[in-house]
Amino acid sequence: MNLHNEKIVILDFGSQTTQLIARRIREQKVYCEIHPFSTSIEKIKAMQPTGIILSGGPRSVYDSDAPHSHPAVFDLGLPVLGICYGAQLMIQQLGGEVENTDKREFGKANLIIQATDGLFAGLEPGVPQHQVWMSHGDRIKKVPDGFQTTAESDHSPHAALRHTSKPFFAVQFHPEVVHTLIGTDVLRNFVFGICKCKADWTMASFIDSTVAAIQAQVGTNKVICALSGGVDSSVTAALVHKAIGDQLTCIYVDNGLMRIGESESILRFFREKSQLKVIAVDAVDFFLNELDNVLDPEIKRQRIGLGFIKIFEEEAAKLGHVNFLAQGTLYPDVIESVSFMGEAPIKSHHNVGGLPEVMKLDLIEPLRELFKDEVRELGLELGLPEEAIFRQPFPGPGLGIRIMGAVTRERLNIVRQADVIVLEEMKKSDWYRKVWQSFAVLLPIQTVGVMGDGRTYENVIALRSVDSKDAMTADWSKIPYDLLGVISGRIINEVRGVNRVVFDISSKPPATIEWE
Repeated sequence: MNLHNEKIVILDFGSQTTQLIARRIREQKVYCEIHPFSTSIEKIKAMQPTGIILSGGPRSVYDSDAPHSHPAVFDLGLPVLGICYGAQLMIQQLGGEVENTDKREFGKANLIIQATDGLFAGLEPGVPQHQVWMSHGDRIKKVPDGFQTTAESDHSPHAALRHTSKPFFAVQFHPEVVHTLIGTDVLRNFVFGICKCKADWTMASFIDSTVAAIQAQVGTNKVICALSGGVDSSVTAALVHKAIGDQLTCIYVDNGLMRIGESESILRFFREKSQLKVIAVDAVDFFLNELDNVLDPEIKRQRIGLGFIKIFEEEAAKLGHVNFLAQGTLYPDVIESVSFMGEAPIKSHHNVGGLPEVMKLDLIEPLRELFKDEVRELGLELGLPEEAIFRQPFPGPGLGIRIMGAVTRERLNIVRQADVIVLEEMKKSDWYRKVWQSFAVLLPIQTVGVMGDGRTYENVIALRSVDSKDAMTADWSKIPYDLLGVISGRIINEVRGVNRVVFDISSKPPATIEWE
């Protein structure tokens, strides 16, 4: 079911910034989604897109194994925008040539615009101060028939092109990144000026269309919802409840991987402050047994995912004739769990890559096309209190992926105590709402220390805090040294078995936010 009257479809060629294109377009209140470059023409037609974007990518279009979308994309009569690799692919497939060059462009470059209509409408021509971000070692050598150059840079004589009679546009730079100062203008011109989209994709319209879709899918059947107490599952429960009311039963599973007091706090909140019907299941022993001696993070995530499904199916059988399971899968979960050209996915999210091939319950995933900040906006639109909406994200597999190596009760106790201290001090200092996420990780190593004039050989805790908007990219938080010192001092003094604390200053990419 197509819930969106207008849609921009991005064909992904493996760029690390593909998701940023979708984010920038959604910020214009136009719906946009990402699909693999290999998506068939039949499927693209069925999506009924208003426009198509060909993303960047790490390959060269002339490589023997280069990813190519079907050239019939250009026969659909739709506007097409090629970005970096996507631009070079467009040029090659339409009769031009692309070559490798010694004068590569990586980073900031000056763009000289020669034609101020189309993508560059409203921008002043001939001004070299238009800063853009380049990331390529190839350039366009021969322009295809029907195309004209609309901008150049120091090392790219054809930094932007357009077709003179068809709505085809190509840019060598990345308009989606913040370093391209005219990027928002370029994407806005494509979406509104060329594709003629309307800015009507809001959370209010999303609620209306999604509620109708859930009602049509469910009918009079019963639904259970996986409720963890986090933002995603809370918003999912509220949205499904709005659609079907008492046909919904929420199930909270204590998997033994939660933080101190978390289970009690979550159950109290939903039973006292919501109209949701909530069942609690104690599955601590079951999950710890499933994770016994499991070291591989992918296997951890898969076993946790399969364990949840097993319990949900058992609880559904007790309720009688339950047909559907609702869960809070987000768009980043889907993107990171999909492989590119056979390569391993970034990581299997427990609610995507951990699901069994044959499941007794049909899935309802109303947030599957949303980013985290959109989910928060949706929660507020649904009337959920800020205390539920602005909690820092907590992973579905819980502390199981914040313990590097074996998950044991002893190690869980160590990371739980450290986690309490991190959150207490972040809230006390008002940094909790300033950052996207902050937490403690127990490392699989021990180091020598000195306590009370005696030698120790104990565990290491890593502090992780990041700034982000949608969890697809993130930068490490510039937390004051004094605050880091307080957190470190408290963990070493108060958590038995820890004698060293380190601070993770990795960004995403290349690292991920969670360590596993």
